[in-house]
Amino acid sequence: MKERRILLVIGGGIAAYKCLDLVRRLRDEEMRVRAVMTRAAAEFVTPLSVAALTGEKVFTELFDLDDEHEIGHIRLSREADLLIVAPATADLLAKMAGGHANDLASTLLMATDKPVLAAPAMNPRMWLNPATQRNVAQLEADGVHFVGPNTGEMAERDEAGPGRLAEVPEIIAAAKTILAERRSVTPLRTGRPLAGRHILVTSGPTHEPIDPVRYIANRSSGKQGHAIAAAAAALGARVTLVTGPVTLPDPPQARVIRVETAEEMLRAVQQSLPADVAVFAAAVADWRAAAAPSEKIKKSGATRALELVENPDILAAVGKEPAQRPPLVIGFAAETGDVVAYAAKKRKAKGADWMVANDVSPQSGVLGGDSNTVHLVTANGVEDWPPMSKQDVAERLMLRAAEHLRRSTAAAE
Repeated sequence: MKERRILLVIGGGIAAYKCLDLVRRLRDEEMRVRAVMTRAAAEFVTPLSVAALTGEKVFTELFDLDDEHEIGHIRLSREADLLIVAPATADLLAKMAGGHANDLASTLLMATDKPVLAAPAMNPRMWLNPATQRNVAQLEADGVHFVGPNTGEMAERDEAGPGRLAEVPEIIAAAKTILAERRSVTPLRTGRPLAGRHILVTSGPTHEPIDPVRYIANRSSGKQGHAIAAAAAALGARVTLVTGPVTLPDPPQARVIRVETAEEMLRAVQQSLPADVAVFAAAVADWRAAAAPSEKIKKSGATRALELVENPDILAAVGKEPAQRPPLVIGFAAETGDVVAYAAKKRKAKGADWMVANDVSPQSGVLGGDSNTVHLVTANGVEDWPPMSKQDVAERLMLRAAEHLRRSTAAAE
């Protein structure tokens, strides 16, 4: 992220004060930050404070002859790698959705050709107002990325609900995801090869309850599955991501369905069909407790047995389902030994077209890490991919899927 250029548009809301911390954290990531403030934003935080942290002049007025002579709002909007709107107030979202350009902030947002990340913050009733929801839906359709809002206590007394500005680490994580996608996927996006396709992805672990406070799980972070969803969306697909419990931000432009257990994941997958491609990257727990009492199990000093039953096999349920089986079914085989051999058997047994095999033994660092070394197992053989980031694995896999669909369509015509 070093030297990536951020244009921060600060809206007029009480959450504007958090942008001071956001600027500081972005600078810690070695990103360059310029800031634009609306007139209302200056009621909550001073341009001097923002300038001190960015190390750059803060821009506030559309009709400022000096600013226009030095840089101009068109250049200001296009010299950035990413525009972040935080807090994105109801008024700013309305202007963006309506195509208004009557101040510096709205004008440069109209003039930019770079990705935009909006972090909404407003009163819960304003966020839930149908007009705001229409504006957000329109902006999402236009390609604007969103992070938040979160749910919780508001600045106003006795007010709580959805509308809190996303936490600064969440905003930065979303920004880094967008910047990484743009760096790796944009040069290959010509024609958006997955446009018009529906890609279904599962991600993360599942949590199988033992009692109300304990559960069976695994160490999956969801990074690979979320990267696949992000890459598919960047290549033009309509993406549905079914994810177990993770701490990752939602991939931009993906429809996200959150689940806890394997049975919930299966239902969500089945309800999300049909799809052109289904990618099963989730690390689903193989077993669940046969009975999960409604009260916490107490220690008694005696040995206690936990009876386990097998969870449904989600990949096999879809791969062997003739009615709604996607044209391309991709499974993941996370193994600690004989990786390719197990993956080849698994592909046939579960009815998958492709199996992505990887070594998840502790020394590999794959679980929770940012890199992966995979082998693509198909009916035609095995491809050994070099070590690469999980984002690059995701991009390469989705480009292969796009080419497979193209060839299948051409052969059918």
